[in-house]
Amino acid sequence: MLRPLVLATALAASVLAVPASAHAAAPRATETRAAETRATETRACALPGRTGWTDEGHDTDHRQFRAATGRIRAVMLFVDFPDAAAEGGTVQYADHFAPAEKWLAAASYGRARLSITPVHTWFRMPQDSTTYGFDRGISYEQHRLYVRQAVAAADAEVDFSAYDIVYIVPSRNAAAVRFSPTYLWDPAQSGVVADGAEVKWGVTFGQDMWRWGHKVLAHETGHIFGLPDLYSFTGPDYHRFVGGWDVMGLISGPSPQPFAWHARKLGWISDGQVACVPASGGTYRLTPVERPGGRKLVVVRTGDTSAYAIESRKGSECSGGMVIYKVDSAVATGEGPIRVMDAKPDAVPPAGCHALDDGAYGPGQVFTDESAKVRVEVKGDLVRVDRLGV
Repeated sequence: MLRPLVLATALAASVLAVPASAHAAAPRATETRAAETRATETRACALPGRTGWTDEGHDTDHRQFRAATGRIRAVMLFVDFPDAAAEGGTVQYADHFAPAEKWLAAASYGRARLSITPVHTWFRMPQDSTTYGFDRGISYEQHRLYVRQAVAAADAEVDFSAYDIVYIVPSRNAAAVRFSPTYLWDPAQSGVVADGAEVKWGVTFGQDMWRWGHKVLAHETGHIFGLPDLYSFTGPDYHRFVGGWDVMGLISGPSPQPFAWHARKLGWISDGQVACVPASGGTYRLTPVERPGGRKLVVVRTGDTSAYAIESRKGSECSGGMVIYKVDSAVATGEGPIRVMDAKPDAVPPAGCHALDDGAYGPGQVFTDESAKVRVEVKGDLVRVDRLGV
C-alpha cells in the first residue's frame, strides 16, 4: 500500500393498572441499558489511532477508508500493454480471485458482502509496462497515473459511479508489474474522476497474485478498510511480528483469519462479543474466531495507545488455543502494530510453519508481563486475567 506524501426480581403486584404495552417495553428498556453499558465498557478499551494512516486505532476515518460492512461493489478491469500484449482471455484471471468473495463473507461473519463484477475485455494501457516504476517501488503519483489510465481506458464500457472499488489486473506476461499495491485517494490532492465520481479505492495487482492466490485481494482490500500491514517492512524475518495468524501478515499463513481485534475495528463483531478487563480482573470464556457467535475478544488496556488482546483459535496443523498479542495504535504499518506472544519460543515449529505459528497458549500455560502488570492463565476455553498490583 502506498501513502501520499503531503476507528432483583419483579414486583408481584402494583396499585396502579399498567397497560400491557408498558409491560412489554420494560424488558426492551433493560436490554437497551445493558447494551449501552456493554458499549461503554468496550469503548474503554478502544484505542485511538495515532499514525494518521492505516493503524490499529478504532477511530477509522471513513472519508479516507471504506466502511467494511454491508454490500461492497467492486469492478475488475483487465489491462495489457504495448510491450506485453495479453495472450488468451480474461476468465482465468477472474476465476483466480473469485473465492475472495466467499472468504471475506466468512471472515466477516456475513457482515461484509463483496460483489466483484469482472469486465471481460483487455483494456490497453497507453504506456509500456516497464515505465510505471513498479521495479523501483512506485511513487504515489505514478500509482495514481496507472489507475487513472486504466480507468480512462475502460470508461466507455464501465459506469464507475456504480462501484466502490476498482481492481486492476495485468496480463501475466507483464513481468515489470511485480507487486500489488492498494490505491487510496488523497482528499488533499486531485484524484481520479470518472462518470462524475471520485475513484477513491482500488488495488492494482501484480505478478505476485499468482504466488499469494485470492487472499492477496483480501489483504489489499483490508488496507482499503484501514488495516495496516502486520508483516515487517525490514528483514531478515519479515514475519517476526505475527507469523501467519492474520491475512494482513503472512497472506499464505496457516491461520489467516483476521484477528478479533481487526474484526472489532471493522464492525464484524459487536460490543457484546468483547470483554474489557477491569482493574479487578476476571475470567472469560472465548469461542474460536473461526466460528460465528460467542465472545471473541478479551482486551486488557495497558496505556493510552496500547493493550493486550486474547482470542481463541481452533488453529491449524501448526497450533491452536489462545492467541495473546500486544497492540499499539501509535505504531506505524509495517513496524509491528500487533505482536504475537510466543508460548513456545524455544520450540522448533512443525514443517511449513513459522516460528510464531505454533505460539498459541494451551491449558495450564500462563503469560505474564510484569512491566504492564498483566497475567493471563489459560484454562481450556477459559482465560483468567489478573491486573497485577492494581
